[in-house]
Amino acid sequence: MEVVAVRRGAVRSVVMAGLLVLLGGLGSGVGNALAGAGAGAGAGAEAGAGPEAEADVAYHGRVALTGNRLRILLVPENEGPSAVANATVRLGLSADLAGRQELAEGCARAGLREVVCETGELPLHGRGRHIGLALRLKEPAAEVVVRVDTWWNGGATDRNHANNEHVVLALDTGDTYAF
Repeated sequence: MEVVAVRRGAVRSVVMAGLLVLLGGLGSGVGNALAGAGAGAGAGAEAGAGPEAEADVAYHGRVALTGNRLRILLVPENEGPSAVANATVRLGLSADLAGRQELAEGCARAGLREVVCETGELPLHGRGRHIGLALRLKEPAAEVVVRVDTWWNGGATDRNHANNEHVVLALDTGDTYAF
């Protein structure tokens, strides 16, 4: 199976969109000003998904833990009924990440225990890019819980969270755990 990294520059727009959502909920003038400034930047990038659009984003993958190395392979899918121009998957860990990480393009740290990655285009009834991560933990762990969920999906409604919210327990055995 070929692992394809996602684009580097698009994470900035995804993180900006996430901040706009957070600030928009505050109802402040700052949030409204930023939302206006970011509106033109994302035009066209969100074609196919908007407030009226509905999509069913799903994630399938594998997790393996060996010492302080956590390997994650993730395949995003969209089961419809609308295409999604881009989405962001969030991976939350129960253990701290090491200070320096080499992340796949299109991925960024979102905290001591979180990584976010853009999926790229999710066509109707199709798959997005394969996302492969080799993360280093701050220290070896006997087990790590990995939480997978959608952080941002271009504003589309997703009524089925059963296939895009996962909790996976990986034991320090080197075995692969599928979700």
